[in-house]
Amino acid sequence: MKHPAPANPAPPAPEFPWPQGKRCALFPAFDVDAESVWLGGDPANADRHVTLSYGGYEARVGIPKILELLARHEVRATFFVTGWAVEAHIRSCEAILAAGHEIAHHGYLHLKPDAERFDVMIEEIDRGLDAMRRVLGITPVGYRAPWGESFPALLQLLVDRGIRYSSSWRDDIRPYRHVLPGGPGPVEIPVNYSFDDWSYGLTHRSSPRALFGREAVLAIWRDEFDQTREWGGVTTMVMHPQVTGRPMRIRILDDFLTHIRTYDDVWIATGREIMEHYEACEAGAGDTARVSRPLSE
Repeated sequence: MKHPAPANPAPPAPEFPWPQGKRCALFPAFDVDAESVWLGGDPANADRHVTLSYGGYEARVGIPKILELLARHEVRATFFVTGWAVEAHIRSCEAILAAGHEIAHHGYLHLKPDAERFDVMIEEIDRGLDAMRRVLGITPVGYRAPWGESFPALLQLLVDRGIRYSSSWRDDIRPYRHVLPGGPGPVEIPVNYSFDDWSYGLTHRSSPRALFGREAVLAIWRDEFDQTREWGGVTTMVMHPQVTGRPMRIRILDDFLTHIRTYDDVWIATGREIMEHYEACEAGAGDTARVSRPLSE
C-alpha cells in the first residue's frame, strides 16, 4: 500500500512582511465567467437563452456597476476572465483595463480542470492566452482555475506558459510558492472560500438553493476578514459580476469595503502586486525565510 502524503508538497507560507508596514492584505478579485460558465457546464445551454442570460447580466449591468463602486472606494482589483468572455464582451474587458484593474486568466470556456483530459486543459490555457493577446493586447501573469480545481501537471503547464501566480488553492492564509517535480511552481495566493459569492447569492431552476441575505453575508465577510487581519494573512475574494453585480448584492460589497477602510493597516492589492511583492521578498530572503505563524502567538 502506498504511503499517504499531503496533496500539496509545498511548505507552509514564509513569513514575509507586507508592504509599508501593513498588517494584512486584501485581494479583491472577480471571476468574469459571463455566459461561458453556463456553456462549459452544459453545452446544451447554447439553446437555452434565458439560462445564458444569467451570465449575460455581467456585461450589461454587473461589470459597469462594480467598476463604479471600485472607483468610489479607490480600489484596484483583479478580474479573472475566460477567453470566451474576452472575445464576446470586448468593451467590458476594455473598460476593466481602462479603469486600471488587472485582467488575469480563467480558462477559455470555464471547463473544470481534469487530469485525465490534459489535452483539453492545454487547449483551454492556450486559447485563453491567445484571446487576451489578440483581442486586448495583454499577456496575463495570473490564473484562477475554473471551478477552483487544479493538479501538478496543470501548474507546470502554467509555468511553461509564463503564468507567475495562481489563486485557486484553499490551504493557507498567506502566499506561498508551489513545489513541482520539475522545480519551483507559481506563487499561490490562496482563496478564502467564505468570500465566494456564488455560494450565497445565486440560485437557478436546475440547481435551486436558498439565498443568503445581506446581513448574513456581511457578518461572515467581516468576521473572516477581522480574524485574518489578526493573523496577518491575505483575504482573497472570489466574486462574480453576475452575483455581486445584482442590486442588493452590490450593497454587501459596498458595506464590506467601507468596513475595510476603517482600518489603516490593510494593503489592498491586485494579484500581480501581491505576487511581485512575494517575489521581491523571496529574492531578498534566500533560504532565510521563516515559516509563518499567527501574529497572536
